[in-house]
Amino acid sequence: MRKLKKVALAATCAAVLGTTSVVNAANWLMLQGTEPADAAPRAKVWGFIQAKYEKNNSDPNAGGAYVPPKLVGPALTSQETFAINRARIGVRGTGMPLDGKVNYFFLAEFGNNGITQPGNNFVKVTDASITMNHIPGARIRVGLFKTPMSEEVYQGIAIFDYVNFTNFANQQLIERAPNDTYTSNVGAQTLPVGTSLNTFTKSVSAARDTGVQIFDTFKSGAWEHGYSVMIGNGNGLNMNDNDDNQDTYLYWSSEKVFSGKGPRRKGMKFYAWSQTGKRLLDNTNDATHNPKEYDRKRSGIGMKYLSKKYRFTFEYTKADGMIWLGPHTPTFDMNPNAPVGNGENGEASAWQVDFGWYIPGTKWELDARYDVYNRLENDTVFPGGANAGKGFETEWTTLTLGVQYHLNKKSRVTVNYAFRDVEAVDFGSGAGPNANLDGIDDIFAVQVTHIF
Repeated sequence: MRKLKKVALAATCAAVLGTTSVVNAANWLMLQGTEPADAAPRAKVWGFIQAKYEKNNSDPNAGGAYVPPKLVGPALTSQETFAINRARIGVRGTGMPLDGKVNYFFLAEFGNNGITQPGNNFVKVTDASITMNHIPGARIRVGLFKTPMSEEVYQGIAIFDYVNFTNFANQQLIERAPNDTYTSNVGAQTLPVGTSLNTFTKSVSAARDTGVQIFDTFKSGAWEHGYSVMIGNGNGLNMNDNDDNQDTYLYWSSEKVFSGKGPRRKGMKFYAWSQTGKRLLDNTNDATHNPKEYDRKRSGIGMKYLSKKYRFTFEYTKADGMIWLGPHTPTFDMNPNAPVGNGENGEASAWQVDFGWYIPGTKWELDARYDVYNRLENDTVFPGGANAGKGFETEWTTLTLGVQYHLNKKSRVTVNYAFRDVEAVDFGSGAGPNANLDGIDDIFAVQVTHIF
C-alpha cells in the first residue's frame, strides 16, 4: 500500500512539474510584516472563523485505553466533536499621516485550540508587533509575531488548504514549551478519561516568538529574493523571557514572479530556513528543582508552485533536540526508566508532497497530501535482554485526501479524510510502543472557513 501511494504521488509530481500553467505564490515576509507606505489605513479590522467537525476512527489498546493520537484535541476526551477550531480578530495599519513608514499588526485568538488550552483561556494575544521601514534593505520588526519557517506553518492559516497540519508540523513546529517543574508522564486512558492526557501547563508557541527581526525583499529581473534574520526569547507566546538564552531564526526565499500581487500573485518560490536555541527542562523526578539546558534546532527546505488550475508543494524538514513525544509525555522521554525514547537529545526528519487541482469553470478544488515523519531516528537501543538492539524510532505516514468548495472569495468548506499508519519500526505488532500505536486509524474532518 505504501509503495502504491509513493508511485502515485511521484506520477502526480511529474505531471505538475511538467505543466506550463501560470503560477502563483505569496511573499509572507511582506504580507505579514508590512503595509503599503502612505496608502494603508490607520486601522483595518480583520479576522476569520473556522468551525469544524472531526471524527477519529482509531481503536483502543488491548485494555480498552486510548493515547492522544486516537482522540480529538485539544481536550483529548472523545473521538468525535464539533468545535470552533479558530476564531481570530485583529487590527493592522500605519501611523499615517504622521509617519507612513511605521506599521503595526495585532491579532488575538478566541477559538478552542492549543493556543487557548490548557488553562481555559477565553482569549490570548498571538501577535503584537511594530515594523519600521526607514532603512532601505533592512526593515525592522519588533514585538510578538510569527517566525519565518516552513511554508506550511508560515503561510496565513486562513488560506491553509487542509484542516490539520502534517505530523511533523504539528509535533515539532507548533512547539509545546516544557513545564517549569518536573511532571510525570500519563499512561493510556479509558473513556471517559480519568486523568487528563494534556499534561503541559503552557500553550503551544503557535510558531511565534517575541524579539527583533531585520528583513526585506529585493527584485532582480523576474526574481524576488527575501531574507530574514531574527533574534527572539525562544519562549513562544509568553512575552517575557524565561532564561538568558535567545533563539536565532534565519530565512531565505527566491521567487520567480510573473504578475499580480498579494496572497495569489503569480510566481514560483524556493525557500530555506533554520532555528537554533536552547530550552530548560526539569526531567528528574526528585525534590530539587534543577532544570537543564538542551539544544533545540529546526530546519527545512522547500518549494511551492501554484497556478489557476494546479498547486504543488514539496518540503523536507529536520529536528534535533527537544523532540516532543505527545501531550501526555512532559518528560520528553517515552520511557524515563530505560535508556531509550530520549526526546531531549533526539532527532527527527520528515518530508511531504502536496497537490491541488482547481476544477476549471467550477468552485471545486481537489487536494492530496502525503507526509512521512520519522521520530527519534537516533534513539538509544536497549542494552540487552529480549529487546536488545531495538530503539523507539517511530514512523508516521499519512495520506490526506481533500475536497474544497469555495462559496466565494472569503468563504469555503473543506472536507478531509486522512489515512494514517503509525508504527515503532523495531517492534512487531502489539510489542513495545506498538501496544498503544496499533489501532491508530483514519480521521474524517469537515471545516467551514469565513474571512472578514
